[in-house]
Amino acid sequence: MRTIRTTVQQFVDELDLSVFGVGFSVSLLAILVFFLNPEASAKRMGQINEYLWTEFMWVYVGTMFLMVVFSLWLMFGHWGSIKLGKPDDDPEFSLLSFFSMMFSAGIAAGIVFWGPAEALSHYETVPPLIGAEPKTSAAAVGAIQYTLFHWGISYWVPYLIVAIPIAYYAFREDAPMRVSTLIAPFVGVDGLDGFWAKTIDILAVFATIGGIATTLGFVGKQFLTGLAYNLGVSLGDGGTVLMITGLTVAFTVSVTLGVKKGIARVSLFNMAVFVLLAVATFLLGPTNYIMNTGLQAVGGYFGEFLTMSLYTNAAGSGEWVGNWTVFYWAWVFSWAPFGGLFVARISKGRTIRQVVGTALIGATASTIPWFLTMGGSAVYFERNDIAPMLEMVDQYGVSVSGFPLFASLPFGEVLAAVFMLLVVTFFVTSADSSTLALGMLTTGGKQHPSTVNRVIWGGLMGGLASLLIVGGGISALRSSAIITGFPFAFISVVAIVGMAWEFQSVRPLLTTDRQSTPTRTTNATSRSGMGSEDD
Repeated sequence: MRTIRTTVQQFVDELDLSVFGVGFSVSLLAILVFFLNPEASAKRMGQINEYLWTEFMWVYVGTMFLMVVFSLWLMFGHWGSIKLGKPDDDPEFSLLSFFSMMFSAGIAAGIVFWGPAEALSHYETVPPLIGAEPKTSAAAVGAIQYTLFHWGISYWVPYLIVAIPIAYYAFREDAPMRVSTLIAPFVGVDGLDGFWAKTIDILAVFATIGGIATTLGFVGKQFLTGLAYNLGVSLGDGGTVLMITGLTVAFTVSVTLGVKKGIARVSLFNMAVFVLLAVATFLLGPTNYIMNTGLQAVGGYFGEFLTMSLYTNAAGSGEWVGNWTVFYWAWVFSWAPFGGLFVARISKGRTIRQVVGTALIGATASTIPWFLTMGGSAVYFERNDIAPMLEMVDQYGVSVSGFPLFASLPFGEVLAAVFMLLVVTFFVTSADSSTLALGMLTTGGKQHPSTVNRVIWGGLMGGLASLLIVGGGISALRSSAIITGFPFAFISVVAIVGMAWEFQSVRPLLTTDRQSTPTRTTNATSRSGMGSEDD
């Protein structure tokens, strides 16, 4: 009993009551409303979703492109060598562990869900920009090209835009490890307990819950579909809730072990399984087709990157862009608060260029082969009548795509089992990094929030994911991401302006001297006593 009282007291003492109270209450209310009337709730979410992508498509598309441009500047430009930490700080994690955690937390289970599914969907319903006839060779190339676009460079930049200012101020100025720290250039480190900071942290809680519930819902749906397809087991609504609960327990165990013992180890295991499955599928699958179609798709991706980045189908209805590109950008916007916070947490001692390069080069170089292999194989099997891929999608839903693919390969049962394992490990790494971030957000920025705090948020997200699957399916999951990600399109612009202002003060663009004296004194500098750039 003494241990329990001590644990509970620690949980209470560390709380930021305003952020935790509002975030927890509204989240619990959303779960209750959805539980009492799931159909009406899903319908209302769909209406809000349609309004946002219809009226504000330009916000999602334009903001993402701005973030891409700024991230490229951070990697190649004058500010890339600024260190996220004090001069004598060494990186806390090895480069392999750093990359594995960033990749596993950032790409999440979406890469498993959409790996075989997205190219297959675009092959049947061709993106308007591609303009090819459905189910043709040109449609196949365009389908893979657009998949690379959605999961390539652009996917990673929202994490960077949130992570870099947080890490910069947290490790150089001892600012709190929370999302509101990104406004430190405007209010100073001492002003991070004000109204705007609290508002940003509360919005970050909502975005995180919406984003991770979407992901957990996708993964849960895929796991259930795998059981139905491979074993003929249908769990029903009650079984769905129990299954999500079981996975929630799994990631809770991981997150209670901390970053080094829990998240880092699971992430490394996750990457090993990911690479193993990708290599096996590439070698056992239609290797020739994957290479020929994939190379052309990669060329199209880089050659038409600017066009795809700014494409809104203004001459048409915009529905396809809303359902796909806007959905993806909103989804990663909703992931940006906790993904960025987690990346900031593990970036101590690294330069801005190292962090940005790990995401834009390392992570993108890892996702491209996966989508070329999985998407290319799925399209090839459908085109050559090797597996009824689209027929299975019509019967089971889009979440089935990976299972008939692996069933058509040698050692199909083994590969399908490994695929299911990957679904679970990505679920765990996504969920434990998000609960850690929610813990930091609701405790004023503590880097090691209590276990009770993490378990509470894990339970809430698991419950919401279950209800979204049962009550609204894939469409409700899409709507959840688009709605909760919307505010962070604007907050990301604020972060960019703040970074440019701060970094210009410590390293002016027109100055080549590495020991340059700041040209101005920022709010953060004047309140915290920061000197000149010394990295």
